[in-house]
Amino acid sequence: MATTNNDLVNNSNPIANQSQAKDTLHNTSPRDTYLRDTNNSIQVRGARVHNLKNVDIDLPRDALVVFTGISGSGKSSLAFGTLFAESQRRYLDTVSPYARRLIDQVDEPDVDSITGLPPAVALQQQRGTPSVRSSVGSITTISNGLRMLYSRAGDYPAGQDMLYADAFSPNTPDGACPVCSGIGRVFEVTEKLLVPDDTRTIRERAIAAWPPAWQGKNLSRILVTLGYDIDTPWRSLPKKTRDWILFTDETPTVPVYPEYSGEQVREAIVKEEEPNYMGTFASAKHFVLHSFATTQSPRTKKRVSQFMQISVCPECHGKKLKQASLSVKFAGLDIGELSQLTLTEVALKLQAAANNKPTDNMKDREKAIVAQRIARDVLSRVEALTMLGLGYLSLERTTPTLSPGELQRLRLATQIRSQLFGVVYVLDEPSAGLHPADTQALLSALDELIVAGNSVFVVEHDVSVIRHADWIVDVGPDAGTHGGEVIYSGPIDGLREVARSHTGRYLFTTDAKIKHTPRAPTAWLKLAGVERNNLQNLDVEFPLGVMTTVTGVSGSGKSSLVSQALVELIYESLGQQSIIAAPAGEADLLEQELETPTGGQIVAGMSHVKRLVTVDQKAIGRSPRSNLATYTGMFDHVRKLFALTPEAKARRYDMGRFSFNTVKGRCPNCEGLGFVMVELLFLPSVYSPCQVCHGQRYNDKTLEITYRDKNIAEVLALTVESAYEFFADEPAILRALNALLQVGLGYLKLGQPATELSGGEAQRIKLATELQRTQRGNTLYVLDEPTTGLHPADVSMLMSQLNGLVDAGNTVIMVEHDMQVASNSDWVIDIGPGAGDKGGLIVAQGAPEEVACSEISQTAPFLLAECNS
Repeated sequence: MATTNNDLVNNSNPIANQSQAKDTLHNTSPRDTYLRDTNNSIQVRGARVHNLKNVDIDLPRDALVVFTGISGSGKSSLAFGTLFAESQRRYLDTVSPYARRLIDQVDEPDVDSITGLPPAVALQQQRGTPSVRSSVGSITTISNGLRMLYSRAGDYPAGQDMLYADAFSPNTPDGACPVCSGIGRVFEVTEKLLVPDDTRTIRERAIAAWPPAWQGKNLSRILVTLGYDIDTPWRSLPKKTRDWILFTDETPTVPVYPEYSGEQVREAIVKEEEPNYMGTFASAKHFVLHSFATTQSPRTKKRVSQFMQISVCPECHGKKLKQASLSVKFAGLDIGELSQLTLTEVALKLQAAANNKPTDNMKDREKAIVAQRIARDVLSRVEALTMLGLGYLSLERTTPTLSPGELQRLRLATQIRSQLFGVVYVLDEPSAGLHPADTQALLSALDELIVAGNSVFVVEHDVSVIRHADWIVDVGPDAGTHGGEVIYSGPIDGLREVARSHTGRYLFTTDAKIKHTPRAPTAWLKLAGVERNNLQNLDVEFPLGVMTTVTGVSGSGKSSLVSQALVELIYESLGQQSIIAAPAGEADLLEQELETPTGGQIVAGMSHVKRLVTVDQKAIGRSPRSNLATYTGMFDHVRKLFALTPEAKARRYDMGRFSFNTVKGRCPNCEGLGFVMVELLFLPSVYSPCQVCHGQRYNDKTLEITYRDKNIAEVLALTVESAYEFFADEPAILRALNALLQVGLGYLKLGQPATELSGGEAQRIKLATELQRTQRGNTLYVLDEPTTGLHPADVSMLMSQLNGLVDAGNTVIMVEHDMQVASNSDWVIDIGPGAGDKGGLIVAQGAPEEVACSEISQTAPFLLAECNS
């Protein structure tokens, strides 16, 4: 769609037409003049990505531009879906077709034109493919420097030849420990795990690890052909027999006679009788390890993982390298020991080498020069990381165990070190997971990028980041179809006059101290001797019947206390087990195994807790088949309504007919997905709407059934807000829809795939699912940073719902960095004072007004509550 001259005149977004900002501002500084100069701007015309409504906007280069607006308003669609996507598209046009295959490509944006756009680098909160071989050291390239340091300047044992740098990497054949292949852990299966009840016979399924149903029987029948007794108790079989059945690598293929005894099988073989089929044997060990490595079924993965035991590699003791590599020392440590230190500790170990000034008569002068140069380079990289509040991380910490915020800041530190200029950096909420005390360091890092000659575009909700911006783009006014407009673009002060802006309301009023009357606890939940990660013998009391926020700098121990120790101890007291998701691969298994066990006990207060509900940010499903309607349970009610229509009854269609996961109802071409994937060799795979059902997921016969003039696909296409009006007479459905509206998710479609939801949206859907249930009181709700991805206006809405839970006789305990939340809580527990081994203590606790008085708490200065001392 072309943009007309009239469109440009009428649109108030471009810098050249920002009369509103000019009327409000009278700043004529050189910086302000530069920001307004269209010659120094990126000019976007006709952006229509997702919900953007033909947006025209000019954005200054070499500045910090913050995109803000309520959740779902279209900020990311403009920053990432339009600007970054177009920059990447242009860059890839210059790249060879072969190289394009190696790059994760985004979709081409729907936009008329973008001029003045420099190359862009996106730093998003995505994890990528989790890998136990990716670590803090590898992401930051610090490990590369250390490998060279040990190779060229390490202390070798007498007589050992020098090793190349690759020999100090667990990801190369030269360096990887031969026993664990460089993982540091070994996956084992033991007889006790594979055969939990040795009084059973093989026929009675003594080998529990074998597959259930037919395949398990098949393996038993093969053993009969091979001459093994399957009717003697397992414990009575010779050890040699047991070991072969469980652990052999042999896979013999033999004739199978299903109903024959051992003697009959032998006779049949002698007579060369035709078997029912030929069967191939696989040991229990082979089946478990092969299934875990190759199956795509989460259910199968979870089942076989229970028969696997993970232990520290006996050869390298978890250090991942060959013995020859571990024999080389620097500063008294081998490279495995150095990698286990925190970044702050690594810096201390390398300072002597970095400050050592080589002299002409020095012994090993060349070695000292190498050590000095590499150590200085590593220290500068570590400094960039510690400045961003990441000094508590160890080099060997694997990326699957990092939060999205930590990952993004690691990448940001690497970009600062790269010293590029003329680049647009596009960041997705870099303050996520950051304590306000750490945010200033983040802003300094962003300023460094700008001073170096770059532009920084940030999608943000944090008020302190917004205030620091040179230029604000406020997208909205609301979410989904009610958003997609740029309601303001300009310097911060101009936003005061924009009545439609949700951001302005919070931006210019949060300096005022909050007046809040805390509720009184009904009882106390007391924990003693808590041990978890950096928590050492901690005693803590949580008030019940109120809302508690646990605060502290990143890495101080908040999640260790609340999301891990508290949750596990309560589940244990309730006689329940915490639900562990099926491991998706070795990364998940190792992550679960490497979690330190929880120590301590609950000594009082459990009589007041009848139920525990944890609400985290993990995805509500790993497949597009899981969506908003199915997860909340409302889709069952919707399908029932369709099955009760006269036409459906006449055709004998049941509820199952209206599920896109069943053969009878779904489109046979796309199998109910609504889209088909087209593989393009040198371009990103294209997902196009199914040509048979046109993206509706169902077959034609199913779509002929309508409820109030809409078929099932049209109902799934409704937003939560629209569905609330459509199902006005259906209380069961309204209850779920109302809960979603109350947590600010009215803009989502009922059929929105789980894979398209952010972590914050997933958490709020879980909360909404819980809110629709009848409140019974004495329930403890544990939340982990529920405001992630939320605009302050949405935070207020969320707080209203959480207060409703407390008023109904429940308890809410959450980990949070948002001071709006902490200041409106009834009780605050501040963990710290620092991160890692400098944290793990209760620094201050009490009502927000009491914690605000603390002189040692890093949270106190940022609370919006007035000190009451």
